[in-house]
Amino acid sequence: MELKADALRGNTDTILMRVLYEGDSYGYAMNKRIEELSEGALHFSEATLYTAFRRLEKAGYIQAYWGNEQTGARRRYYALTELGRSTYLQQLQEWKQQTHVLERLINYEH
Repeated sequence: MELKADALRGNTDTILMRVLYEGDSYGYAMNKRIEELSEGALHFSEATLYTAFRRLEKAGYIQAYWGNEQTGARRRYYALTELGRSTYLQQLQEWKQQTHVLERLINYEH
């Protein structure tokens, strides 16, 4: 089952920061990791991915650098900054609280 865009609105940045919390990566590999973790339910378009990267970089949450590839194309890698790490952890806590409230609202017993 593929997730609807409305369900993800507002969570794209947190999802990307979560993947970068594991370590530096580049766009294609991050998208593959997201597909893997979501069991195929989520795949970002290139436009969504790179728009988010620019937004996160402008906010100071990530920094980009060119990898030193010996074979194949040179890749642009992304890394979480210290601000990005702390922001991700804060957003994670907020998400947990929101999820708890939504769970109570949607699954309450009559």
